[in-house]
Amino acid sequence: MRGSFKKIGLVGRNRQRGLTGVLRQLLPLLQERQLNVVLQESLGDKLPDVDLPRASLEEIGEQVDLVIVLGGDGSLLSAARTLARYSVPVLGINRGRLGFLTDITPDDIAQQIPRVLDGEYEEDSRFLLSAEVHRDGAVIGSGDALNDVVVNSGSSAQMIEFELYINDIFVYRQRADGLILSTPTGSTAYSLSGGGPIMHPSLDAIVLVPMFPHALSSRPIVVDGNSEIRLDVLARNRIHPPVTCDGQTNLKARPGDSVFVRKTPHQLSLLHPRGRDFYTSCRDKLRWSNQLVN
Repeated sequence: MRGSFKKIGLVGRNRQRGLTGVLRQLLPLLQERQLNVVLQESLGDKLPDVDLPRASLEEIGEQVDLVIVLGGDGSLLSAARTLARYSVPVLGINRGRLGFLTDITPDDIAQQIPRVLDGEYEEDSRFLLSAEVHRDGAVIGSGDALNDVVVNSGSSAQMIEFELYINDIFVYRQRADGLILSTPTGSTAYSLSGGGPIMHPSLDAIVLVPMFPHALSSRPIVVDGNSEIRLDVLARNRIHPPVTCDGQTNLKARPGDSVFVRKTPHQLSLLHPRGRDFYTSCRDKLRWSNQLVN
């Protein structure tokens, strides 16, 4: 509702092109409403002449009522893994490419940001996945993902062999380049390029997409979002498969390790300008509505 946002955090990657111009366009809109603005420390050198408090991403999550992420979907994914635990709503301004998560373009800032601040927005919750690598009964690495957890053969041309269990029930033994475990949010990302289905973000489900499996009958599987998924890397493998979370957090598994994937207890609250929805994004980003030429 109008007036509910009093303190705004601005976050992003300082290497993103065009970020300074977006910041200088955005700040007057926030300051004319007498909102308190906190800048992520990594963005400090973008506005050396502006006196704004700086804070870490964790401190911003604790302090503010709204976080505006500047950059592409990668910037939002990176911020989301930290911000979700603070239950602070997140809004994205797109300086990247497709922008399924970051709805507002720089050309729309002057129109859309005031509307959002006036309460004209849609809000949805996105769940995250937690990945743990277990070795000899101990957790040796973990990470969270908003899009996907991927276990793959890395730079090796070899396949990996693994066994898949869902809620301790054996599903299959597989030889493949790896396995993508995706949330509905990530179903339009790497999972889609691997042949996975597009899932509406409101679904409480996880899709498992084999990567170049050595069996023509192997297909993606959609399972309940509350499932506990275990992937056992068989001991006879000769490579150490990496485990990535959103393509950014990297863990390293060994033959004989197990990778556990389950839903995290916290969710990301994502804001969209009113009138923007999932199907609009699909039409725009995937070009579903291109006019047919007779």
